[in-house]
Amino acid sequence: MFSKTKKTERIDPEQREQYEYARARIRQKKGLMRHFIVFLVGSVLLIIINPVLGIGDDFFIKNWFVWAILIWVFLFLIHVFNVFIMKRFMGKEWEDRQLEKLKLKQEKRISELQKQVDKEIQPQEVKKNDPHNPLPPKTE
Repeated sequence: MFSKTKKTERIDPEQREQYEYARARIRQKKGLMRHFIVFLVGSVLLIIINPVLGIGDDFFIKNWFVWAILIWVFLFLIHVFNVFIMKRFMGKEWEDRQLEKLKLKQEKRISELQKQVDKEIQPQEVKKNDPHNPLPPKTE
């Protein structure tokens, strides 16, 4: 119960980041599977509700459940597209690349501004007998 040796494994930041990314991807895929199961159960219920129970016979569309299922298929395909295509191209790696690009742009702009400031503030040749010069005249 009380061990003298403490086993503490430290995960370096890169491994931690990979772990968090993997957890997020698993969470996305799990959500997609839930959506698929709800879609299947909901579609079966819609198919049973319309012909068997006669709900929706007075609608202006005869087979309204078919249209509802088609719209749901479209939404499910958007979900699949987001999980498997968009996240692959615009995932963590893409974010990191964009961040690096923006940081480089910002550093370049800062260096350009610094050069402008340095040009404007360059010490100008102070005239020896200038009455507005607060410094005493230079002695050679």
